[in-house]
Amino acid sequence: MSDRKPLMPKATAVWLVENTSLSFEQIAVFCGLHVLEVKGIADGDVAQGIKGLDPVTSNQLTRDEIEAAEKDPSRQLHIAEPKVVMPETAVSKRGPRYTPVSRRHDRPNAVLWLLRNHPELKTSQIMRLVGTTKPTIAQIKDRTHWNSANLVPQDPVTLGLCSQTDLDNEVKKAARRMEREQREAHREAIRAGTLLPTEETTATAEGEEGFRPTAEIVQPKETSEEREETPAEEEARVFAKLKELSSGSEGKDEGEDD
Repeated sequence: MSDRKPLMPKATAVWLVENTSLSFEQIAVFCGLHVLEVKGIADGDVAQGIKGLDPVTSNQLTRDEIEAAEKDPSRQLHIAEPKVVMPETAVSKRGPRYTPVSRRHDRPNAVLWLLRNHPELKTSQIMRLVGTTKPTIAQIKDRTHWNSANLVPQDPVTLGLCSQTDLDNEVKKAARRMEREQREAHREAIRAGTLLPTEETTATAEGEEGFRPTAEIVQPKETSEEREETPAEEEARVFAKLKELSSGSEGKDEGEDD
């Protein structure tokens, strides 16, 4: 069974409710709607003002298929196979967001808000979020915009120019880009032989895992300073000198007697 759904499902459901005796469940499954939504169409509470679309004339259903489903409430409708198979086209890159005419006068205010609150965003990112042009962003940034004096920063999400999810995704992309640029600049500085800041070289304390001292710290040698003799030491030194002299003179006298 094909998983394709009819074109304009609500308009098709309106026609089936008005022109067939199919059950709400059969119509809901075929059109990809909820049963209560189909019931609301039948009660006139849903899809008011929508003109019914005949699926037979649009070659989405056949008369035989509808009659067979009307006779068997448990039977599901099967959409007819297209006579011409259209090749799948590659999904193009999403361009700038379309901004309704009623919201276009709010774009400069949204641009000013983004420039003040998220300066990390690139010009291309602001263009995607707000749907403005590069010259307009440059004029608001340089304060050369014709209405600069009256611009008031306003959140583009509250203005309905973008969703909070889109804004968060762009901010995360900008944060990742800035981290990548900082790492590349750090590596370039190391390759160029630039000294690292003191905070980085002294951030890891000695003894922690991963500590690698860059140079051995040589402690200065203690200089030996002459200590002044105490009176007791001086007296002992004098007595030792006298004793040495006296012993020398006694030896000399003994030699002369011989």
